[in-house]
Amino acid sequence: MLELAIGAIIIALIFDFVNGFNDSANSVATVIGTRVLKPLQAVSLSAIANFIGPFIFGVAVATTIAKGIVSPDDITIYMIVGGLTGAITWSTICTYFGLPISNSHSLVGGVMGAGIAGLGFEKLVYGGLTKIFAGIVIAPIGGIIFGMLLTGLIITVFASRKPAIVNKSFGRLQIISSAWFALTHGANDGQKTMGIIVLVLFSAGFIPEIEMPLWVIFAAATAMGLGTFFGGYKVIKTLGVKVARLRPYQGFCAETGGGLMLAVFAYLGIPASTTHAITGSIMGAGAARRKRAVRWNVGKQIIYAWIITIPGAAAFGVAFTYIIHLFV
Repeated sequence: MLELAIGAIIIALIFDFVNGFNDSANSVATVIGTRVLKPLQAVSLSAIANFIGPFIFGVAVATTIAKGIVSPDDITIYMIVGGLTGAITWSTICTYFGLPISNSHSLVGGVMGAGIAGLGFEKLVYGGLTKIFAGIVIAPIGGIIFGMLLTGLIITVFASRKPAIVNKSFGRLQIISSAWFALTHGANDGQKTMGIIVLVLFSAGFIPEIEMPLWVIFAAATAMGLGTFFGGYKVIKTLGVKVARLRPYQGFCAETGGGLMLAVFAYLGIPASTTHAITGSIMGAGAARRKRAVRWNVGKQIIYAWIITIPGAAAFGVAFTYIIHLFV
């Protein structure tokens, strides 16, 4: 059982690495798109902030992942491995094609699929899933609202200033806002792998209750930071350039607004999609200046990717769980 638990934890950390690899775009796309920082500088800053994030915020999101998808008393390590493998497969495919999907919802879908395959629908925790699905709707809408409000406020306050001065000032501030968003990204997304690792330890009988050892936080934060550093540049291009061409003050608003959404969700224990939050904020920041500044067709493609993420990852979770059960 010890070897199996170690293998499951390694797979969870691989998912965390893949998560950082794909979602690194979320925290650096705008600062690269506005040309405030070069890609390597932005990714390095994001990696450090992603590492620190899980240590600052609480573990409410990790608890939701551990307790709020499938009954922790009934799920087995084999199911967890099947769900993780499904989530990793889905995330890797989407990263390859440059789709900024939600790795959070890939994980939820993978674990859901594994639970359905091994236990049936009756062992799903519908209260926790309701919270998760509410976040799917709230995150992009909230991001749009925050992005529009902050951008509108800055346009109003600095209307009489020269554009060159405004862009230079907010170019510097955008470094701070990028780090802020990466910090909240690490706090939210970093906790998801922590929840899975704790679930592995609990299901294997190594801990008596759902609790968060310090080494789990450190391991998940490290995997997230490394994944961020080696991030996927195709997704960066999609978010940083294709959705909307932003000026530095708009990038500042998008990152600040998206970070606010993630901070609220981390506090409430909702496994939010950082992709949803930042994409909504980018759209809101772009639309505040003029609606045509946003490439809505690209936004539609991203929304389609969101819609199919949970069922797609769940399908892989079901498939891998069945395959594992054939050999155990």
